[in-house]
Amino acid sequence: MNAQKQITEYIATQPEPKRSELLELHDFILALMPTCKLWFLDGKDEKGKVVSNPNIGYGSQTMNYANGKTREFYQIGLSGNTTGISVYIMGLEDKKYLSQTFGKSLGKASVTGYCIKFKSLADIKIDVLKAAIQDGMRQTSIQH
Repeated sequence: MNAQKQITEYIATQPEPKRSELLELHDFILALMPTCKLWFLDGKDEKGKVVSNPNIGYGSQTMNYANGKTREFYQIGLSGNTTGISVYIMGLEDKKYLSQTFGKSLGKASVTGYCIKFKSLADIKIDVLKAAIQDGMRQTSIQH
């Protein structure tokens, strides 16, 4: 099954109002990244054990690990969680950057090194989320 079909099915399984908000964010991110690679991770490891919430990925970057290995991974992620929605901005080198740059102006959101978590779109300032996503895309764009 292709990523777009998996994404459509995943969003459809979410309860309202989360379903509508995930769809709105999905369309919003696609408008920012119209030609990006789409990913869908079902949250299961290679043994089929659930290790995270399913998530949608947008874009592509090369992640570098401490052991010298690299792998392709998405730049921006989107996921429903038990209390709301998480937006992931992957690959930022400074783990304090996101919270220091956008945390105070986002609204009612919890911001960690790479995750912005909120209960509802009504709780955050969408223009600040857009700026955070665009900044993350800029910082993690592949130059080749």
